[in-house]
Amino acid sequence: MWTRAELKENAKKFFKFNYWKMVLVAFIMTMIGGGGSGASAGSSQSNSDGIGGAGSADVTEIMAFIVAFLAIFLVVMVIAFALDIFVFEPLKVGGQRFFVVSHYQKAELNELGFAFTHSYMNIVKTMFLKNLYTWLWSLLFIVPGIIKAYEYRMIPYILAENPDIDTKEAFARSKEMMTGNKWDAFVLDLSFLGWILLSVCTCGILAIFWVNPYMYMTDAELYVALKEITYGSSGQNYNNVADGSFTQNGYQQ
Repeated sequence: MWTRAELKENAKKFFKFNYWKMVLVAFIMTMIGGGGSGASAGSSQSNSDGIGGAGSADVTEIMAFIVAFLAIFLVVMVIAFALDIFVFEPLKVGGQRFFVVSHYQKAELNELGFAFTHSYMNIVKTMFLKNLYTWLWSLLFIVPGIIKAYEYRMIPYILAENPDIDTKEAFARSKEMMTGNKWDAFVLDLSFLGWILLSVCTCGILAIFWVNPYMYMTDAELYVALKEITYGSSGQNYNNVADGSFTQNGYQQ
């Protein structure tokens, strides 16, 4: 069984072993994973002068502006959506792979591009469905969405080590690994709250150089622990795998 203290201790050990590369990868993952929120603001101006006059011309200009704005907004949203699906999500899988590889050896930055050269479309499809299902469950209220997010939490890691895996199998394995562990994983996340508050106090500097890579590495340690508990361990070694995929007893088909 895993403990928070054990995961964090291992994470700090591997983080120090490959510090600057982990900082860079964590920074990239934070940028592509945390930049999806946008605030829309509208401004209205009331004019009490000149109620009559060129009213119809003003309305026409306003309508034309609104149509143009909506068209541009739609194009931007489509581009952003496509970038997220076809670029950012595969990069996230590569980032997760980087941190898992770091458990076994000193990972290199080229792990970030892993998804683009290994069953790319299968990874794109599975990650898209993961996000879609999480969003649909969230429509039933926040709690079901959170539960499903934790149930699907291991999917990127599974893809990072088994890019050819069937989508249904990836969901099934993540569910199996997280069964009985969702609450403990939630508490593990909460245990970083103090670090997050300290990061805010340092205007994000602490987050870049310590907290974010520390959290990513701890999450990778959680995956490794759950994988070994669920499927067993057989002396993993990435250097011995020519195609970059992970093998162990009964885990990769």
